[in-house]
Amino acid sequence: MEYTIEYYSEAVEEAILNLPDGLLARYLRLTDLMLEFGPNLGTPHTKAIGDGLFELRVKSKEGIARVFYCTKIGKIIIMLHVFIKKSQKIPKKELEIAYARMKEVKKI
Repeated sequence: MEYTIEYYSEAVEEAILNLPDGLLARYLRLTDLMLEFGPNLGTPHTKAIGDGLFELRVKSKEGIARVFYCTKIGKIIIMLHVFIKKSQKIPKKELEIAYARMKEVKKI
């Protein structure tokens, strides 16, 4: 059984689809790999943040984006939150949004 990708909300899916062209192309390529090989592509593409939260590291000439995601039983990958990265560290606000959404999705 192959993996499937779902989105936390239509707003998250729309935000991802509205990424600059180069970032969107890279996102689509990486998610194709995730559908085939699973959610852990390894560095530099994916990274575990902790407590079941992961980040998809999308990079192109337009900049850097991060898409937070988690997994559910049944080979489902859920994209929780996206943002354009402007500093070295992940902003606390962005992490809080992702963790809150993951808890809601997993009903923790």
